[in-house]
Amino acid sequence: MTAPSPSRAAALLGKRCLVTGASRGLGRAIAVAFAKEGADVAFTYRARKDAATETERLIAAEGRRVLSFQGNVSDGAHAKAVLAEIGTAWGGVDVLVNNAGVTEVLPIAMIDEGEWDQVIDSHVKGSYLFSRAALKSMIRQKSGVILSIGNFASGRVIESPVHYATAKAALRGFTEALAKEVGRHGIRVNLVAPGLLDTGLGKTLLPHRLDEYRAQAALGRTGTVEELARACVFLASDAASFMTGVKLTVDGGL
Repeated sequence: MTAPSPSRAAALLGKRCLVTGASRGLGRAIAVAFAKEGADVAFTYRARKDAATETERLIAAEGRRVLSFQGNVSDGAHAKAVLAEIGTAWGGVDVLVNNAGVTEVLPIAMIDEGEWDQVIDSHVKGSYLFSRAALKSMIRQKSGVILSIGNFASGRVIESPVHYATAKAALRGFTEALAKEVGRHGIRVNLVAPGLLDTGLGKTLLPHRLDEYRAQAALGRTGTVEELARACVFLASDAASFMTGVKLTVDGGL
């Protein structure tokens, strides 16, 4: 299927992108937004084959190539295999979005060690593993973009799960350190920090916590995944070519 010619230049035309955790929610919105801007999109997912098939359909409907991979982002062998297959099929990757992560709303007294590890590993270890694997082709081609999805939770705006806030805060340090390390190779590394959206944590917090958020936000509402996806398109595109090590906050004005 061939998509209609856009009325303006596509921001990511010809880019090869990988989005982790994109079978639904924010990851799917980012993947589809990239495809609408002319990118070929690969994505990973953990369990939902039916949801992954729908993401594949939406990307293909934009006339772009699509690859999908099932697995756990905190598995190093999975990360290496995904990037190797993309390399074979497309020759490498231009943009990586570290989006995958588990979210649980629990007080610290109810978080057992396994649950702590699962949240930290999915957000932090997964970002490390996929970034490390993607950097091989990015360094070789002297260009690339790595985006990680942070969150307002590490900034003490409202009460949030301790393990989730810890993981998102760690991604800020990861982004800043990696940006310094790989900038000499022409690679940009940035963090997108959304406020509460209409998915993920925004669907699991108690109603009074959502009310607290809306009361503090200048726009008086939560955001949409499409709004956050547009910010990711910007950071992945050449329009942000002099931005690296940046935390871009998209939170409705907290």
